[in-house]
Amino acid sequence: MTLEQLLTKFETYKVKSLNLDMSRGKPSTEQLNLSNYLLNTVTATDYATIANTDTRNYGGLDGIPEAKEFFKDFLEVTSIQEVVVGGNSSLTLMHDIVSRAITHGVPDGDLPWGKTKVKFICPSPGYDRHFSICEHFGIEMITTSYTSEGPNIDEIEQLVSNDSSIKGIWIVPKYGNPTGLTCSDEIVLRLSTMKTAAKDFRIFWDNAYTVHHLSSEKDTLKNILEACKQAGNENRPFIFGSTSKITFAGSGVSAVGGSVANMDWYRNHLFYSTIGPDKLNQVRHTRFFKSMDDVHAHMERHARLLKPRFDMTLKVLDEELGETSLATWTKPKGGYFISFNAPKGTAKRIVSLAAEAGVKLTNAGATFPYKKDPNDSNIRLAPSCPTVEEIEEAMHIVCLAVKIAVKELELANSLTN
Repeated sequence: MTLEQLLTKFETYKVKSLNLDMSRGKPSTEQLNLSNYLLNTVTATDYATIANTDTRNYGGLDGIPEAKEFFKDFLEVTSIQEVVVGGNSSLTLMHDIVSRAITHGVPDGDLPWGKTKVKFICPSPGYDRHFSICEHFGIEMITTSYTSEGPNIDEIEQLVSNDSSIKGIWIVPKYGNPTGLTCSDEIVLRLSTMKTAAKDFRIFWDNAYTVHHLSSEKDTLKNILEACKQAGNENRPFIFGSTSKITFAGSGVSAVGGSVANMDWYRNHLFYSTIGPDKLNQVRHTRFFKSMDDVHAHMERHARLLKPRFDMTLKVLDEELGETSLATWTKPKGGYFISFNAPKGTAKRIVSLAAEAGVKLTNAGATFPYKKDPNDSNIRLAPSCPTVEEIEEAMHIVCLAVKIAVKELELANSLTN
């Protein structure tokens, strides 16, 4: 089709005044409904822990015992001393730990991070909220790439071995945001054993999608803490997780795991900022999920809702663009995102065109530090919240926007040559 024909077709979508949102990985209403019984597990007369502790009162700085036991298994650490259970958001824990490191330093370090130049490695495309934390604290971000095995470990090893100001790295290790990739065993092993110029280097291991499979075909992930212990670097990882996309997105429970030294360090700092987390919510969740078997069964119900949405997204992409060589995209086995790579120089225009036709996408550039995609190519697709029918219409609009943006770029290039 010519550019004029594509634009004419595009106008037929614009007049519909659609309002379709594929910008963030929000659970659908149907997914949230799966956890409604959670609201009934604590009542006006039944709110105590297993040990009969009154959860309405102060205390429980690092979580109630049954919540720590649950997250011990969830995070795959070996003891409850290796777990701190927090409030509803793992992002809060990440922000808090970075803040404490800046003001007071971490175990193995000689100085607070704020006393020196601090840099973080940011494999990209990645999670925009990780990058926002770095920007908030003035941490310099170093962009590295991905391979099919996960973050480009060759680039990472070279950087951390030569620069003592590199204090951390952000990694979503399973069904990554937005790549959908899971770190291979070799990547985990090399991350745990690599030589770092900074002896207080930390891996921020945001395992947000550890149980978020789309089908029975599941990725597996090597245990990072166990690998680091075997390498003599047990203080290297902070492991984050939550139930935010398992139960209620705004009312889940989060936790961080790691070495006893790291967790004791964090517990000591928590003393100065809180009397304790929401223990009533922890009781709700530990009554709702008696074990990880319950979690896995619950997530199978999530998958039955999510997979058709991913399947429709991929179906339209294959039909509209599969034989055109105009774009590439991931086909993840789990998580919440599809990473879409358009031709260089077109992502911003595609997102803008889609918005004109009523389809909201994640801003182009958001998946890179400082919101600057050097190729203006990557777009994160989040098909979890709209209905399957809405996704079908939205993706036809996105594909049409791709074709228009490419034609426009070709025309602009021909005029300048």
